[in-house]
Amino acid sequence: MKMLIAGGGTGGHLFPGIALAEELLTRQPNRNDVLFVGTAQGIEAKVVPQNNLKLELIEVSGLKRVGFLKRLKGLFRLPKAVWRSVQILRSYKPDVVVGVGGYASGPVVLAAWLMRIPTAVQEQNALPGFTNRVLSKLVDVVFTAFPEAEQQFPKKKVQMLGNPIRRALLDNYLMESVRHEKFNLLVFGGSQGAHVLNRTMIEAVPFLESVKDKIRIVHQTGGREVDEVRAGYEKASADAEVHDFIRDMSGAYAQADAIVCRAGATTLAELTVAKKAAILVPFAAAADNHQEINARSLVQAGAAAMIPEKELSGERLAKEIFALMNAERR
Repeated sequence: MKMLIAGGGTGGHLFPGIALAEELLTRQPNRNDVLFVGTAQGIEAKVVPQNNLKLELIEVSGLKRVGFLKRLKGLFRLPKAVWRSVQILRSYKPDVVVGVGGYASGPVVLAAWLMRIPTAVQEQNALPGFTNRVLSKLVDVVFTAFPEAEQQFPKKKVQMLGNPIRRALLDNYLMESVRHEKFNLLVFGGSQGAHVLNRTMIEAVPFLESVKDKIRIVHQTGGREVDEVRAGYEKASADAEVHDFIRDMSGAYAQADAIVCRAGATTLAELTVAKKAAILVPFAAAADNHQEINARSLVQAGAAAMIPEKELSGERLAKEIFALMNAERR
């Protein structure tokens, strides 16, 4: 089987696609093949080649939550993106095209539909994104992860299978928790970092003074603020390891006692597989507030605490970290 996976932009869209590719290639590596299509601006431009997977690029930009001029520019780019997608499809000749969300998936899935190639979309969130809602009217199958998403799609097309998880993180499920003298806290704001989490963690450190010698922090900041965050921890004499991007996230999960992170659907699926307690800070600007809707599913199950971004402060975050440390001791 030849599968083309379209979309990306962020890790939340891309990583389920990588998980799907890994599974297909593992089952029959000599007979199956996968090609990704994304944009040069998205995380896929870096991460897909790092995973030894093939990638083609198209020029396309978002149409939602942008200003009038950017939306107009995006509309003008769309016909060219569809034509480029047709060229890629003619050359690659896939048996199926799967859109994983993000605006890069739109032109490719549309082109595949026009060419009568079997199509599907995979929706990671409880509240579906704009692109997948539009494409759901064209594709053959819609794969969902949350019951709440089903009502947004044509009922006969929906199959709720959950979010695909990368093989390295599935391996984490089989690993015993690594015990340390210190409480290991993993902090990350998604594949691109999060300014709010970066700032608030540094603000939280003084409130953790009484347990400073008992806690170790591993923090993924994103590329823009790595030096600033590292300097903040050093100034507070905190035991912290700071990275712009953690490639071995499976290892980071295995080492962690608890996690502070956003509430993207892919992240929540990974937390569930890794069996880690978490403090979730949903991204307030996420489309239609879908991260908070995602987060409530874990909070209601007693698997996480949630701090809405408008309530977030260094003191509040430190209080929740203390609560997790006390729970770990019990």
